[in-house]
Amino acid sequence: MKKTLFTAIVFSFAFGTAMAQQQPQFSHYGFNGMFLNPAYAGIKGQGEITALGRSQYFGYNATFDNGGSPQTYMLTASLPVAAIGGGLGIGIYRDKIAELTTTNVQLSYSKHIKVGEGRLGVGVQGIFNNIYQGTYRAIDQDDIKVPREGADRKIDAGVGVWYEADKLYVGLSANNLLRSSYKFNSQVVGGKTAEYINENHAYLTAGYNIEASSSVVVTPTVLMKMVLPGKFGDDGKFTFKNNSYEAGIRATFNDRFWGGLGYRYDESITALGGLSFSKDNAMRVGLAYDLIAFNQDARALSSFEIMLSYRLPKPGLAIRPAIRTPRYSF
Repeated sequence: MKKTLFTAIVFSFAFGTAMAQQQPQFSHYGFNGMFLNPAYAGIKGQGEITALGRSQYFGYNATFDNGGSPQTYMLTASLPVAAIGGGLGIGIYRDKIAELTTTNVQLSYSKHIKVGEGRLGVGVQGIFNNIYQGTYRAIDQDDIKVPREGADRKIDAGVGVWYEADKLYVGLSANNLLRSSYKFNSQVVGGKTAEYINENHAYLTAGYNIEASSSVVVTPTVLMKMVLPGKFGDDGKFTFKNNSYEAGIRATFNDRFWGGLGYRYDESITALGGLSFSKDNAMRVGLAYDLIAFNQDARALSSFEIMLSYRLPKPGLAIRPAIRTPRYSF
């Protein structure tokens, strides 16, 4: 599914709601569970820091004003905390599409429970969201539905569950539970206030590691993004047409190099690759390139993405083990 594009923005202000996907999308979803799910926090048993940058419709330049390629930047961090029996996480992103800029901060807590051969995380998150609306060129200067420059901010919440084992992971989450309404004044004094509804979204994702050989691991992944029903009625009924479906497969060689392909339903084909380096392969860098192969009414036929991440060492013993000699104990 395409990002919230200019048409979604226009319809959101004209009709008071936006039922299209409003959340950022990343082709590196298999490397950044912290963005998708609060229950992911600390579930790997080691800290992680991940930075992502995405240029949607790469190379597209607007003819005037602040249009052009939509840009998204994200930073997430996750850390296991034994003292609370779980983990903590934080996520920050900035998403700019023409005159619409969204800044989002998420603070997450996950409780970890041993289940079978893996661990189940049950997570909650608090969300701060700021939406800034820039200046529009109105064809009709007296059109009361065109918003004036301004910003609105709200607090929201999310929940999720995440199961992690050696070979399998599955996660289900929902955010924007409060379905907050953002309001902007009209360009016309005394005109109708424009309203932007931040719809409930849900994510279902899974992946499985297959040991193809002693040095090669093949990992198929899936991701479904859903716009959940808010207020029921003629304009608020749940529909599958607002969902986004993604699937991919990647091969990792010697835990250092990876490459793969992905497919976003009715939109694009993705190629991605990367490498790990530094001690214990803690540093990772990845690139992804999306080719818009379907519904080619896009502003440009490709999107580009870069990922940088660092995995902290797993927590060791807090107390140094005793060293015994025939005469002394330390």
